[in-house]
Amino acid sequence: VIDIGPLRRHRDYRLLFAGQSVSFLGSMVTFVAIPFQTYQLTGSTLAVGLLALAELGPILAMALLGGALADAYDRRRLVLLSELGLALCAGALLANSLVGTPRVWVLFVVSALMAGLDGIQRPSLDAMAPRLVDRDELASEAALRSLRTNAGMVVGPAFAGLLIAAVGLPATFGFDVGTYAVSLLLLLLMRAMPPPEQARRPSLGGILEGLRYAASRPVLIGTYVVDIVAMVFGMSEALFPAFGSEFGGPGVLGLLYTAPAVGAILATLTSGWSRRVHRHGLAVILAATGWGLAVTGFGLSPGLPLALTFLALAGASDMISGIFRSTIWNQTIPDHLRGRLAGIEMISYSTGPLLGNVESGVVAAGFGVRASAVSGGILCVLGVGAAAAALPAFRRYDERAGD
Repeated sequence: VIDIGPLRRHRDYRLLFAGQSVSFLGSMVTFVAIPFQTYQLTGSTLAVGLLALAELGPILAMALLGGALADAYDRRRLVLLSELGLALCAGALLANSLVGTPRVWVLFVVSALMAGLDGIQRPSLDAMAPRLVDRDELASEAALRSLRTNAGMVVGPAFAGLLIAAVGLPATFGFDVGTYAVSLLLLLLMRAMPPPEQARRPSLGGILEGLRYAASRPVLIGTYVVDIVAMVFGMSEALFPAFGSEFGGPGVLGLLYTAPAVGAILATLTSGWSRRVHRHGLAVILAATGWGLAVTGFGLSPGLPLALTFLALAGASDMISGIFRSTIWNQTIPDHLRGRLAGIEMISYSTGPLLGNVESGVVAAGFGVRASAVSGGILCVLGVGAAAAALPAFRRYDERAGD
């Protein structure tokens, strides 16, 4: 079973874990509410997919900068300030939902702003973990972080569906604003986290140093490439509003977003076996292949129960991949580069799903939602196989021998 030792032993880790759990719950509510409102206002699956495209540029622009900032300044303060910015964005969504005719362009602009702020925040947030727990707890911390994320992905979308159906979009966005208040309070209670001794001011040279380090590590390259390939072809969340309309409305939409997280939580809660796995690269490859097969099954499902089952299997596979990718990152990257490499990691695990949603939305517009899901899953399996063949060092990586 999952190891909760880091929560018992480290005060600041408990505060961060609690605050981000609450904040992420609200974020997942908004994560469902924005595409729902976009589809409601436009009736277009393509428009929902283009939301991801609006987020892509800010993430690419800000993630590397956020990584450089995380290596140069107090990481807790950076998380706190970016959290405040995200709270203001949630307030803008609330205001837009209260006008007589909500503006679609506001949804795109705020989505882009939130993506940029996430690009600033995420490297600092990821880089905090190795400083808050002991080295031998990193795999357990990765599982706990996964549990926190996926608990929010289970409860948040389901709760969003209920909120939208019962009290409307303004109250739904208002809930997200309230969760940020809790998170900000808990961040203020944490101790400061000054930069490492080797830290230097953010610069283009520092960013390039991080990129050169990543490029020189075949194992790191493998984690990025396999995940991007899997997500670009296998991610199909842009199709969920259309599937939700087919299967029954907002309540069903929440279930579609929740199902992958249910599978991920089940994988996380039974993740104790992961400590006995040492071929981490091969584990990532097999898990990514399982993700693609499950997405294919989702696209072929004739009804809601089977569709939810395959989405849960996809979520479990993705979570297993995530645990081993995170463990590779935290065990092999020095602290003075952790923020910059976290920015690169964010680009890898964020751009894949965003591009995947664009791809699935475009294919669905031309060939239908089911054809989009099935073709994406098949291409995912083929792409992961090709990446595994092209990256033998990653495929053979064994933590006992290093890389």
